[in-house]
Amino acid sequence: MERYEFGSNTIIDDKASIESQYQKMEIDREIYLERARDSAELTIPYLVPEAGSNASTNYPTPYQSVGSRGVMNLASKLMLALFPPQAPFFRLDVDDLVYKSIQGDPRQKATIEQGLAKIEKAVMDSIESDNDRVAFYEALKLLIVAGNVLLKLTEDGLRVYRLENYVVKRDNQGKILKIIIKESLSPNTLPKKLADAIGDKITDEQKTINLFTCVKREKNKFSVMQEVKGKIVAQTSYDLDKSPFIALRFNRIDGMNYGRGHVESYLGDLKSLEGLSRSILEGSSASAKMLLMVNPSGTTRASALAKAPNGAIIEGSAGDVSVLQANKFGDFRVALESMNRIEQRLQFAFLLNASVQRQAERVTATEVSLVANELQDALGGVYGILTTEFQLPYLTRKLATLRQKKLLPELPKDIVKTKIIVGMEALGRASDRIKLLQFMSDLAGTLGAETLGKYINLDNAIKKFAIANQIDTQGLIKSEEQIQQETQQAQQQQTAQQMIADPRVAIEMQKQLANSNVNAGIDDEGNVQLTQGE
Repeated sequence: MERYEFGSNTIIDDKASIESQYQKMEIDREIYLERARDSAELTIPYLVPEAGSNASTNYPTPYQSVGSRGVMNLASKLMLALFPPQAPFFRLDVDDLVYKSIQGDPRQKATIEQGLAKIEKAVMDSIESDNDRVAFYEALKLLIVAGNVLLKLTEDGLRVYRLENYVVKRDNQGKILKIIIKESLSPNTLPKKLADAIGDKITDEQKTINLFTCVKREKNKFSVMQEVKGKIVAQTSYDLDKSPFIALRFNRIDGMNYGRGHVESYLGDLKSLEGLSRSILEGSSASAKMLLMVNPSGTTRASALAKAPNGAIIEGSAGDVSVLQANKFGDFRVALESMNRIEQRLQFAFLLNASVQRQAERVTATEVSLVANELQDALGGVYGILTTEFQLPYLTRKLATLRQKKLLPELPKDIVKTKIIVGMEALGRASDRIKLLQFMSDLAGTLGAETLGKYINLDNAIKKFAIANQIDTQGLIKSEEQIQQETQQAQQQQTAQQMIADPRVAIEMQKQLANSNVNAGIDDEGNVQLTQGE
């Protein structure tokens, strides 16, 4: 087998067995895996366990909980931002330019959009029924800690592979060239087709077998091969945009096959906090231990002191008895202040709510909102890579799977476009909302509310606020016809009340309408009735 070195990557001869290719590609992965284990040890140890760990492994317990709390909080925020509950994270839109170029009927566009909305709901119902959100949350935690995770869309739902179970090779632009997965399976759980293909290579003494799956990129497709004990047992292929395998990274680094996790960027603070927390805990435990010391040459007997009940009278001298003290309060105070500063930095890094409000007697709601928005904006780069490498590929494969099952119709790719409406898009809308609010507030405060109402188009302002808050205004905001009709009815009711209160108003109104040959009257409900005269 030939082997070529190119930078930090190892190029393996594809004619070799998949198992040998996996072993060679493990070399490039090892440094990332060790770093991931260091990050998991200070946050959630079982996410990336040490080599050789199993279900009965006793994982270490960190002395601080900021790391684990931060990982779960950040994963939850990303989960809600990327895949909001009870709302689609994408939209199927009709491309206006393409639709105009084919001279489509504008009246049919509304019908098409209604049909696309039904497709969006069907896709979201499928995601909820497959419980893909559980896999999303697990994948996000692994991304934050290890920086890498592999997803596979199956008929039973979404499956998650940790970094220790797969290797990956990318080109300089980050596109997948090859993925090899190693799975340890029980022979009794193998599908019948796979077990028949392996044949007599499995013995009764074997508890597990290693199944290697190789996903290789070719010119216009991904070819997939599965190998057991050096024998190819299954082969298939997928289009480039329909492969069920999605290799994710938290941070993109050009020229590298793997990404780096969020925790790794703050590993120094986590290690410092771990050491300080342990020192303060052990020192506090030692300081809490109470020891009474008796002068051996004094008159007070230690046995009498130990046996005496509370409030008893014994012979002795108070100067013969003393309490052992550590006298380390000053040192503990320095360590505690350092630990608090580090903990505050980590709270900002993991978007914990405690970092939003500063410690002061008076903290305004505006200040809290500004800090919270600033922290959310810091995730802009993360949203960008997760949208490109996670949401869009997952949605494309999900739509392909549903079409294969005949649950969705084929959509024309040149007319219907898929658009992600959360993540970066949501940050943009939030920024627009803040700017719009500030603009309206400045105008009202500088020019006055009356001038603002004179120059601002209220209808457009309401629509812009609805768009910034991602609210569907269909059926919510009154149309111009409704407003005019209600205004006219209000004027008629006001006139009717005046006519009832003062008959002279009715006489004057009759004179004014006489020239137009229109008669005015009041019905039983008090409304003004205008009738054309003969």
